[in-house]
Amino acid sequence: MSILEAAAFGLLQGLTKFLPVSSSGHLAVLKEIWGYEEISILFDILLHVATLLAVLIVFRRRIGAIIVSLWRWLRRRAGDEDRMHVRLAAYIILATLITGVLGVGIEELISPGENIKLVSALFIVTALILLATTRIPKGSIDYRGIRPRHALFLGFAQGLGVFPGISRSGITISAGLFAGFRREEAGEFSFLLSIPAILGAAVLKIGDLGDLSGSIGLASLSAGMLASLLSGLGALLALMSLVRRGKLHYFAFYLIPLGLIGLIFL
Repeated sequence: MSILEAAAFGLLQGLTKFLPVSSSGHLAVLKEIWGYEEISILFDILLHVATLLAVLIVFRRRIGAIIVSLWRWLRRRAGDEDRMHVRLAAYIILATLITGVLGVGIEELISPGENIKLVSALFIVTALILLATTRIPKGSIDYRGIRPRHALFLGFAQGLGVFPGISRSGITISAGLFAGFRREEAGEFSFLLSIPAILGAAVLKIGDLGDLSGSIGLASLSAGMLASLLSGLGALLALMSLVRRGKLHYFAFYLIPLGLIGLIFL
C-alpha cells in the first residue's frame, strides 16, 4: 500500500469514525473498490487508535475530571461532583460489558469478509435511525440523572454497531436521545463509551503485529494514522456542534443515496 492510499484510508477512517455514517462500512466499500480485501486487521485497529487520540483531546476535561474523581473516591475524599463522575465511570463500564457480550455474539454470526449489499442496506437502516431522532422531544437528563437502565440501553445500542454499515456513533447518540438525554450528554457519553471499545479491540488484535509488516510500510502506516487523527479531530468537533443544534439527521440525506448506490451498483 502506498503512502497516498494509506492516507486515504486514514482520512476516511477519521471522518467516518465520528460522523454517524459507519467507518467500518465505508472502509469495507473502499477495500472492495481498491481491491484491498486482505488488509491487515491491525491496520484498521491502529487507525481507530489514532482517532481515539482525538476523543482524548476533545473531551480531555471530562476525562480528567473522571480520573481525578476516581482518585479522590479511592482515598475517601470524594465530594458530590466526584461521586457523580464515579457513577459515570461505573455506567461506562456497565455499558461496555453489555457491548462486549453482544458484540462477540454478533461477530460469531458474521461470515468472514463484508457483504457489500448488506453493508449498503445497513447504511439505509442507520439513516432511518437518524431521521427518527427528529420525532422525539428535547431531553432533560444530564449526568446526574443517568441510571443503570440507560447504560444498559446504550451498551446494547453500541453492540449493534459491530455490523458494518451501522454507525456506532449514530446509533449510540440516537439511543441517548431516545432515552431522554440532553443533546450534549448524548453526544459526549457516546464518545466516552468509544474509549474502552477501541482500547479493547486494540488489545485483542495485538497478536496481528506480525501480519502488518508484510502488508504496509512504516511510512504508509504513519501517514494513515496522522490523516486519521487530524480528520477525526475535525469530524468530532463538527459532529458535536450538529448534535447540540439537533441536526443529527442531516447525515441521513447522505446515507440513503449511498446505500441505494451500493445496492444497485456494487
